[in-house]
Amino acid sequence: MSQSTANQLPAGRLVSLDVMRGMIMILLCAESCLVFEALKNLEPVQPFAAIVTQFFHHPWHGLRFWDLVQPAFMFMAGTALHISYTSKLKKGISWGINFKHIFWRSVKLFLFGTGLHCVYAGKPVWELWNVLTQLSFTYLVAYLIINCGYVWQFAFSIALLALTEILYRTILVPGFDQPFVEYHNFGAYMDTVLMGKINSDGWVAINAIPTAAHTIWGVLAGKLLISERTSAQKIKVLVIAGIIALLIGFGLDLLNITPIIKRISTSSFVFASAGWVLLILAATYWLVDIKQNVKYALVFTVVGMNAIFIYIFFETVGLHWLDSVVAIFTGDMLRTWFGIPVTVAALISALAVWFAEWGLCYWLYTKKIFFKL
Repeated sequence: MSQSTANQLPAGRLVSLDVMRGMIMILLCAESCLVFEALKNLEPVQPFAAIVTQFFHHPWHGLRFWDLVQPAFMFMAGTALHISYTSKLKKGISWGINFKHIFWRSVKLFLFGTGLHCVYAGKPVWELWNVLTQLSFTYLVAYLIINCGYVWQFAFSIALLALTEILYRTILVPGFDQPFVEYHNFGAYMDTVLMGKINSDGWVAINAIPTAAHTIWGVLAGKLLISERTSAQKIKVLVIAGIIALLIGFGLDLLNITPIIKRISTSSFVFASAGWVLLILAATYWLVDIKQNVKYALVFTVVGMNAIFIYIFFETVGLHWLDSVVAIFTGDMLRTWFGIPVTVAALISALAVWFAEWGLCYWLYTKKIFFKL
């Protein structure tokens, strides 16, 4: 690693956290820029077609790589929450004083999340499916119990999953009496109560309840990572916890107890996805913070340190303006001048926008501009 790169890395913080959060946001940015859609439209042959498929949500019962992105986003938010809270305690900022900041941050996350759906629709709508809206709830819940011990916090997260199971299995409203069937489950019914509509892709607003476990477990991971335990012990705990979570999640599915369904965030999905996230975190922590393989960390760090900003940017300005403008001067121009196929032009445009949005994060990073809610 060059000295200049080392000097640019954030001091006094877990670089692996910024790297992993940056990886998540870079992937979300690629989706918004239609990189994966463009790759799919190229109709790649196997095994590349199977790889591209992993960058799209599973239609219902099953698990793909892309289904891990939102849980990782929620998990990292919890990890960062605990680390930030611990830092504030050392500065003399109490739980109560900090709660005001957490509460208003949750309010802003909620407003941004619901506002984004208005942008998508091009008109005022009341929809609660956005990840920021969900995070506004899970973030607040995780903070309310942040001072509790490991066992109590974990027990509370399990109670949330148990509550979800009970709601889906026992409240059987006519037309919504099939717990794990798309459009006919309790989550869909609650959407009719909360919003007067059902999501066409099967997402439900009350996913915020079970996925709060992801944020709480992120808090526990944060507590572990900044503890006095040795690096080897931290890695061991993360890996063992990840394997156990995978066994529980896939076990519930294989035994036909609770199917893995991301769109309604079943308990088996929460466990299975958290298992993979824990293993990814362990690997990232080992590579970045322990082995100091940070040569390319800056690629992810610049995005991870402005995560919420870039998410809102590519979902608004990017999606509704930058994508089309960049396409004019990249893919569209090449198609006009050189007659390249439409699908290839679309991929070039998507990649150009992706790079431009990363470049924006890099520019903000060099200017030390970091947007916080």
